Amino acid sequence: MKRVFSGVQPTGNIHIGNYLGAMKQFVDLQEEMDCFFCVVDLHSVTLPQDPKNIYSHTLDVASLYMAIGIDPNKSTIFVQSHVPAHAELGWLLQCNSYMGELNRMTQFKDKSKGSESVPVGLYTYPTLMAADILLYDTHIVPVGNDQKQHIELSRDIAIRFNNRFGETFVVPEPQIKESGARIMALDDPNKKMSKSAENPLSRITLMDSPDQLKKAIMKATTDSEGQIRFDWENKPGVSNLLTIYSEFSGMSIPELEQKYEGLGYGALKKDLVEVVSSSLLSIQQRYNEIRNSDEIRHVLKEGAEKAEQVANQTLRRVKEKMGFVLYK
Repeated sequence: MKRVFSGVQPTGNIHIGNYLGAMKQFVDLQEEMDCFFCVVDLHSVTLPQDPKNIYSHTLDVASLYMAIGIDPNKSTIFVQSHVPAHAELGWLLQCNSYMGELNRMTQFKDKSKGSESVPVGLYTYPTLMAADILLYDTHIVPVGNDQKQHIELSRDIAIRFNNRFGETFVVPEPQIKESGARIMALDDPNKKMSKSAENPLSRITLMDSPDQLKKAIMKATTDSEGQIRFDWENKPGVSNLLTIYSEFSGMSIPELEQKYEGLGYGALKKDLVEVVSSSLLSIQQRYNEIRNSDEIRHVLKEGAEKAEQVANQTLRRVKEKMGFVLYK
């Protein structure tokens, strides 16, 4: 059985771009593969965070995993910092990576832009991400389009290590959806939807109320043409709304174009509010049940124990290949 790994940072509220781009895939994959889904809390401290927020958001994300349909009886759900092998392998891979590789990482460039002082962790965290993936002999990494570069780095590190020390790591493959892989900001469809954007109406989070998401959708940027058709180059705003509608409803883009032929953007937006609101309501109800119970802590404890068994085997294999003295 092939193995899957993916993780989500516990920073800010998870938005529909995170959900449609990556997390929605998790539910389907667990039916046919051995899945490990992690709350990557160590990644969240690459920039200063309020400790109270890290604590609460970690439990929030873990609860959302289950609320969207990830079954702890089928998948392993755990917190990254509960498995020390992540940090240790991260260091070993950092020593087998090069500055030129990290200099090319576009997310570092974006997040450090305009800053006079940047934490070292923001620069080196792609090697920790590689460790997250490689620890579990991962075959497939379901991610959004914006993470493709990091998966390519993980592959490069794995191949280099295997060539130098002998076969050690499985070389992972990214799995990026053809549709919905990149959901754009509602206020500026030329930028991806982001947790950190200043304008809260640029995104829809999974926990938004019907009034909140209605306001965001009804104010979404479109264009002056008035025709509802899918055309990313000339109509990015409308195309973004059609993509969101298709992902939540299951209707194809051509079906939606036909449905709204001759109608205005107001009709599209009004119906989209209903479609998204209905989908999020069931997630929110399940989330509240889990988050306010002891169930999530039990799931995370069991998940960490299972993850640690797999991770420690890989870490030992790596350390043996590198020449470290180990106890039997």
